[in-house]
Amino acid sequence: MPVHIITGFLGSGKTTLIHSLIEQKPVDEKWAILVNEFGQIGIDQAMFDARDDVVVKGLPGGCLCCQLAFVLQAALVNLLARSKPDRVIIEPSGLGHPAGLLDLLRSEAFQEVVEVRDIIATLDPRRMDDARALQHDTFRDQLDMADAVALTMLDHSTPEQLSAAHAFVAQRWPPRKWVQEAPQGELPLTLLMQSTSTEASDVSIPANHQQLAATPSLEGAFFDFPPPPGKPQREIGSSLGYTSTGLRWHPSERFDLDSLAKSLGELPKAARIKGVFHTDSGWKRLNRADGALSIETSAWRQDSRLEVIVPDTDLAIDIEDHLRSLALA
Repeated sequence: MPVHIITGFLGSGKTTLIHSLIEQKPVDEKWAILVNEFGQIGIDQAMFDARDDVVVKGLPGGCLCCQLAFVLQAALVNLLARSKPDRVIIEPSGLGHPAGLLDLLRSEAFQEVVEVRDIIATLDPRRMDDARALQHDTFRDQLDMADAVALTMLDHSTPEQLSAAHAFVAQRWPPRKWVQEAPQGELPLTLLMQSTSTEASDVSIPANHQQLAATPSLEGAFFDFPPPPGKPQREIGSSLGYTSTGLRWHPSERFDLDSLAKSLGELPKAARIKGVFHTDSGWKRLNRADGALSIETSAWRQDSRLEVIVPDTDLAIDIEDHLRSLALA
């Protein structure tokens, strides 16, 4: 069974790309999407609408290559046995290193079960102006291990940034199988369907990821009971030079959408923001990467939840205190 890994740094459009692929999915195939995220609350599953032919499983609160490797193995075994998908797409955290994930999928447990196809990395050209990202080992390793690269966020990038991104990828060796510009996150399905076995070689997990190895946990699972009205749940985690702040609210609590967007817009530009909210305009998905905020209608109804990830250098602003001021309708 083919397994596809879609990796990429924080806010590089991985989920949007997967949405595009799902919309092109052959009607006779059933897909499973495994989404790992850095934050503790778990929000990425809420970014997908429910479908009978697409099963989405979220693994919040860690990195697949270290903290959640055991949990991933158990989740994948269970998913294959119960859902019997024709194809699996795995989206590691934006701070996740693909080496441990690749090791697991090539292990004896899955050797005769899955075939890891071309690893696709998403690259936001705006990162070419971000010295912190360019020097981040995980950012570089994600691209170095990828068989192919999708250039995303084109509507937010300048021609100079796009040209620099092409040049940056061209410097990688061996050359990528393909480099595709993906406007609005749209990637031709043929690139996925016609992919072959990944050529990525085994790479050692960096020391900073090995230090994260811990007893796996599924806290923050998507089917927890919501917190009581007026008492939002807060979860904070920090590693790899980034800190995540996650919050959940009871589904009966409604937010003023204009005030919410304004308040989130006041957070540092470097803050990665994802949220699903019950607002005075209905249920909405909010997504902000590198300062650009998008708002879409959401089918999620279980609770309101928010995840904000910032580099530790930006913590001079008290993120949690700021989020306490989010205005209810």
